[in-house]
Amino acid sequence: MRQRNESDGGAGVTRRDFFLGSAAAMTPLVLARRVGAAPIDDVIKVGLVGCGGRGTGAAAQALQAPGNQVLTAVADVFADKCERTLKNLAAHLGESAADRLRVDEAHRFVGFDAYEKLLATDIDVVVLATPPHFRPAMLKAAIEAGKHVFCEKPVAVDAPGARSVLETVAVAREKKLSLVCGFCWRYNVKHRAFYEQLHAGRLGDVRAFYSTYNASPLRTSKRDPSWSEMEFQLRNWQHFNWLSGDHVVEQAVHSLDKQAWTFGDAPPESCVAVGGRQARFGEETGNIYDHFGVTFDYAGGKKAFHMCRQMANCATENNDYWYGSKGNGVINGWANRFTIDGETPWEYEGEGNDMYQQEHDELFQSIRGEGPYKNDGVWMTTSTMLAIMARMAAYTGQVITWDRAMASEERLGPDRYEWGDLAAKDVPVPGRTKFV
Repeated sequence: MRQRNESDGGAGVTRRDFFLGSAAAMTPLVLARRVGAAPIDDVIKVGLVGCGGRGTGAAAQALQAPGNQVLTAVADVFADKCERTLKNLAAHLGESAADRLRVDEAHRFVGFDAYEKLLATDIDVVVLATPPHFRPAMLKAAIEAGKHVFCEKPVAVDAPGARSVLETVAVAREKKLSLVCGFCWRYNVKHRAFYEQLHAGRLGDVRAFYSTYNASPLRTSKRDPSWSEMEFQLRNWQHFNWLSGDHVVEQAVHSLDKQAWTFGDAPPESCVAVGGRQARFGEETGNIYDHFGVTFDYAGGKKAFHMCRQMANCATENNDYWYGSKGNGVINGWANRFTIDGETPWEYEGEGNDMYQQEHDELFQSIRGEGPYKNDGVWMTTSTMLAIMARMAAYTGQVITWDRAMASEERLGPDRYEWGDLAAKDVPVPGRTKFV
């Protein structure tokens, strides 16, 4: 049965569940790959940072992309996650594991600085799949080290992080380092076909867009008496807003990415939002909300509306609705239905694809120079900021403009990372929580 309550888009078995239980200049070698000079069977070395279910799945997809990729290094703050990832990858890859997995004991890095040690090795590509809080710094370090990158979504949890990502994206483009992001719906052939119709004008002038991501709560990890507070929060990272950005940023950002795609990745002028915490109980659920409702105002009077929640025993839905001058469109994400009615009706009837695998196929084609150069950086940051902006509006109860959101100086998280006590922030209260 397909899983619908995780934070990876709701399509098929979720990325997080997939394996549960079963230098500043490019090197000459990498440069040669960019212009297509290296043969298809030339070995590309991959490193993985973040050994949860999402990281394990992404590593498997990288190793299964066309060409000859091998995993040579892994990094995580927890040693047990490194070992579980390697075990699960070996089981998944089967007979090819011996060729694809070349991670010796010296290349299993653990701790808060594990990613720095991994980037100092001779890998060519790094998969970044840690909790979102860490992505801006890790992406910057990866590009500075001359590595190609697969970066999971969202790419930041606050505006300072987003601004850092944009700076890094520009450097990656200058170096011609390939950068693909985990906004998987943009790599889904059915979605691409639908958006081709939309942008060709089949719906006419799209005046409004409405999206939903109503799901069940994510899993939690009960406190182990041996854990420090930092470890407790890291093992429940989806539920603490400094690590995840809240669920509108970590999960529902997929729907807001489709909103951005609808309007040509142009940012909105402003948004207003409601949100709160009614159905989350227990310390493991941290300090995030369980529901959001957002209205975005775009230039020319266009509107976008979004609703998301994570509540048990409630109706679930992951749909997108467009309202245009010539017709309306609907994508039912979990039922795989793509339809347009109105003056020129249309329905997608072709084959689908594995969008998670497609991301990596196109990344490695870009690296080898066998496909278009890939740099998802600007639009992946815009989509992430839509979600951050929505959270800001819901937390504060204020109308938040795009410019105000981008200029925010609020940085979520501690000043330094170390094991020990770490006080969780209070649940934000609209009208009392201030915009920073």
